[in-house]
Amino acid sequence: MFTGIVAAVGQIDRVLPTDQGLRLTIAVGSLDMSDVALGDSIAVNGCCLTAIRFDSASFDADVSQETIDCTAGLGQPGAVNLEKSLRLADRLDGHLVSGHVDGVGEVVAFDAVGESMRLVIEAPESLARYIARKGSICIQGTSLTVNRVEGARFEINLIPHTLSVTTLGTLSPGSRVNLEVDMIARYCERMLNR
Repeated sequence: MFTGIVAAVGQIDRVLPTDQGLRLTIAVGSLDMSDVALGDSIAVNGCCLTAIRFDSASFDADVSQETIDCTAGLGQPGAVNLEKSLRLADRLDGHLVSGHVDGVGEVVAFDAVGESMRLVIEAPESLARYIARKGSICIQGTSLTVNRVEGARFEINLIPHTLSVTTLGTLSPGSRVNLEVDMIARYCERMLNR
């Protein structure tokens, strides 16, 4: 489990094909690796990956073809949002995030509104029913609040702090982003449909 509060911006430095998918080497930037153990989970742009090798500066993770097929941005070098998994004693500053990407959205607009940025994303139609005004959504591993929803299109306001500590400031129209909808919405739907 994660909170969607990005701890550091890292960098996918190396992408190697394997029989089952890809092996990534990710430079961790300022992420503290002192308490990481082999097999720990680290969210990379919102996708929960297992550390199969690590040191203080980087870690390796295998990415299956299934994960590659349902995410964006893991198959090439570039900046990524990082978060270590949540411990039960940790504060929950964002919202409960599983690190299981539900789908890939597309940035429709990214406009300045004063010092903030208005981000508009078109989600896959199958996820639209889980996105609610003033509800939580995880974009590229970042816990955010939805301000407006129209069909499968939704709007987020990004404050300067969020822009400075995540990769979200590099988005532009046409960018593809990993989305994880609020897990409470998914479970409520499941219970109501029984």
